[in-house]
Amino acid sequence: MISNETNFANDMNRRSFLSKVGKGVGLAAMSSTVVASLLEDLHAAAKRVEHLTPQQAAMNEDYWFEIQRSFSITRGITNLNNGGVSPSPRIVTEALCRYIWQQEDVTAYTMWSILEPQSETVRTGLADIFGCDREEIAITRNASESLEIILMGLDLKSGDEILTTTQDYPRMLTTLRQREQREGLVLRMIKVPIAPKHLDDITAEFEKAITPKTRVILISHVINITGQVVPVKSICDLAKSKGIEVVVDGAHAFAHFDFKQQDIGCDYYGTSLHKWLFAPKGTGLLYVKKDKIEKLWPLMAADKSQKNDIRKFEEIGTHPAATRLAIGEAILYHTGMGAKRKEERLRYLSRYWMNKLKDLPNVQFHTSWEANQSCGIANVEIVGIEPGPLSTYLMDKHKLFTVAIVHPEFKGLRITPSVYTTLKELDRFCDVMETVSKKGLPKS
Repeated sequence: MISNETNFANDMNRRSFLSKVGKGVGLAAMSSTVVASLLEDLHAAAKRVEHLTPQQAAMNEDYWFEIQRSFSITRGITNLNNGGVSPSPRIVTEALCRYIWQQEDVTAYTMWSILEPQSETVRTGLADIFGCDREEIAITRNASESLEIILMGLDLKSGDEILTTTQDYPRMLTTLRQREQREGLVLRMIKVPIAPKHLDDITAEFEKAITPKTRVILISHVINITGQVVPVKSICDLAKSKGIEVVVDGAHAFAHFDFKQQDIGCDYYGTSLHKWLFAPKGTGLLYVKKDKIEKLWPLMAADKSQKNDIRKFEEIGTHPAATRLAIGEAILYHTGMGAKRKEERLRYLSRYWMNKLKDLPNVQFHTSWEANQSCGIANVEIVGIEPGPLSTYLMDKHKLFTVAIVHPEFKGLRITPSVYTTLKELDRFCDVMETVSKKGLPKS
């Protein structure tokens, strides 16, 4: 059981943050009776489970019914591909629409003089979640932009080596290959164990691959195609002992499970906010440790007066204020739900369907079952069935939306339910998968 003192502290933290947001980014949207009502519903639901541990709350279907109904999504398709981009809850969509209408009123004045300055409160809210100074957070458009700012902005010279893995995100590998072709850098890739017995096995692979020429390590906090959580802290500690920079791709970790910057010890971190934070599409976060800002070049040129200012990474020209400000309501929703409750629910959902499939013939998982190695993302294969045709069959015949992963080292379906996913929807998915595992795909 959680102590009364802990509940009181959590409640005070929540009230403090809601007050902080209400003074800035949430002000316009919270004047909407719709948004106010949605917030009240979320708060009332959270009150009913605050006496439970996060693990107990993860199994409380009455609470998660309230979360499910806070999304305005179709139930005609079961979306098991929330890893790519996620629907936003109604509170975020309502706020976004309201901000859009606001910015259309005397736009050059309203957007730049009234709305855009309020994004500073969003910066504060994001820093609160990540556990860092607000002057270390830049608001970007996605993880790719954040990571390209870092990877293109680090000063490197011909012959310097960048170390990453064969399972890292293709766009980031493309970025590094461009620097390799253009500047004579050397890209080296290692294979990481798939569903390793111990997290240290991943760190050991990096340690073996480091050479005297290694200058940068790029790692995914969560590998997007398997859901493998990577031991970022141990790799960062190893790299720092050798003077190597570490860039962390957090696209699938931020707001997925509960952690702070000090838990991973990184100097650079990039993520999207339209995945697990449920923010508007085209929103992201860049973290650069304060003493690293000056030497990191922005992707788009900024004046030299901004050399120590995290905002130099936001110099992209005219952009909408509405999408940035609605991040505030996404933060409200995430905080109101409870980061740890959310993590445990996502892990509970993944283990729910995995347990239903684990004893079926020809079913193989490419994701660890260990709680410290995976959360809401998992990769499953029916041996002998190509994932592409299987994914197509699931969607065309059963309206189960999944994503096929075909990698040189493994293949399968990546399954990513979200907090709005029901157990009945997962049951349907498992029933179809069971039939296919026993009988194969139907003849067309």
